[in-house]
Amino acid sequence: MAQRFEPVAAVLQAQVEAGRMPGFVAAVRYRGTTEVLVGGRLAVGDSAPMRSDTLFRLASVTKPFGGALTLALIEDGVLGPDDVVGTWLPELAEPRVTARRGGPLDETVPAVRPITVRHLLTNTAGLGWAPDLGPLERAMHDRGVGPSALPPELSPDEYLSRLGELPLSGQPGETWNYHTCSDVLSVLLARATGRTVSELVAEKIAGPLGLSDTGFRAGSPHRLPPLYWPTDGGLDVVDPPDGVFARPARFESLGGGLVSTAPDVLAFLCAVADGGAPVLSAGSVAAMTRDALTPEERATGREVLGRGRSWGLQVGIDTERVQPWRTPGRWGWDGGTGTSAWVDPSRGLAAVLLTQRMMTGANDEPEEFWAALHRCV
Repeated sequence: MAQRFEPVAAVLQAQVEAGRMPGFVAAVRYRGTTEVLVGGRLAVGDSAPMRSDTLFRLASVTKPFGGALTLALIEDGVLGPDDVVGTWLPELAEPRVTARRGGPLDETVPAVRPITVRHLLTNTAGLGWAPDLGPLERAMHDRGVGPSALPPELSPDEYLSRLGELPLSGQPGETWNYHTCSDVLSVLLARATGRTVSELVAEKIAGPLGLSDTGFRAGSPHRLPPLYWPTDGGLDVVDPPDGVFARPARFESLGGGLVSTAPDVLAFLCAVADGGAPVLSAGSVAAMTRDALTPEERATGREVLGRGRSWGLQVGIDTERVQPWRTPGRWGWDGGTGTSAWVDPSRGLAAVLLTQRMMTGANDEPEEFWAALHRCV
């Protein structure tokens, strides 16, 4: 019997044959029925074929896991959404703010309010990347605390020490920046619990959901493809199978550090979509997956979020039907390593696409995949 999403597999396979990417694994659940689509090979040239249990670097598709983990710990009473993070992160207890966004780093004013857990969840702490940061963007890069598709190459304490030396780009609760709040959550949760982030993910998310292939290290590096960057000449290796994720992580990043499989990511998405159990309560799911930004905050993040999109608690939220498949209320996120994971509650659709081809920018998202899915439902 033909599967509903065979046309989607055909679209992806055509991209493989055109040399855009070596291979792919996608997992889709539509109204209770799941399909896994697999094509191509692990590496450029003659290599093993892709399999449903192939491991991928999730990059920013890690962020929704971080949001769920934080909310699970809030439900446990470990911390509260309006708790001041300086209780655990003294490096951020008395932040300074650039006097004007994009201005000199030596012209600062005090923060008018402390950074809270909610600010980190909503990316409104004044920490992170935006295209208009001026000298602050260079300073973040020079200190090794700028955003990346791979985890920071620093210990958590060193990371936060370097970050805390820099001013914020906006007052807490007034602007939206990308990525850094997610990594600060990593340090916060570890300090608040006295546990490693990997232990917390295993206990609160991977364990309850049976996600045996989700973690901060590739347990089977032979199942991890090389990571490629597209160039005019083809695809260049950025991280080999025995690279970053073959050894214990120095920084267990909730901004982009997880390795997983398409079925594992889909299982996580579906658990949240179905009300949260056994990871979250329905109330936490509702908070996580609804628009959490003010119009002013959303406006400052427009260059990253794009038109018709806002932010919940570590997930993107579609607010306008900019494309036919972008139904208002659809939630999820994309990762710079060629990953994409979204849930459309209105259609009963949850899907994830994992590849080993890095995205080159905001205009390099897998829109053909989502368009093909939309035609099938």
